[in-house]
Amino acid sequence: MNNSDLAETIAGDNGLSKADARKIVDQLFASIADAASGGDEISLNGFGKFKVKDTPAREGRNPSTGATIQIAAARKLTFTPAKAVKDKLNG
Repeated sequence: MNNSDLAETIAGDNGLSKADARKIVDQLFASIADAASGGDEISLNGFGKFKVKDTPAREGRNPSTGATIQIAAARKLTFTPAKAVKDKLNG
């Protein structure tokens, strides 16, 4: 499922135009990204949590040459599904 499919489902279920539903979907993801870039945790009841985690700088290896390289510290967005979602996935 992609953004267009999600917008189409929302439009059909709520009597909205596809364009209006697409705006809602785009705004939802933009809001999640904005909150995450500020370091906030995004908790969606019944769905799960998005958290920002910091990964430290570390040494790695170039697989083709075997040379040691430095991997920079970074921030990543992780998702932890809610129990209801886990239960739905696993029957």
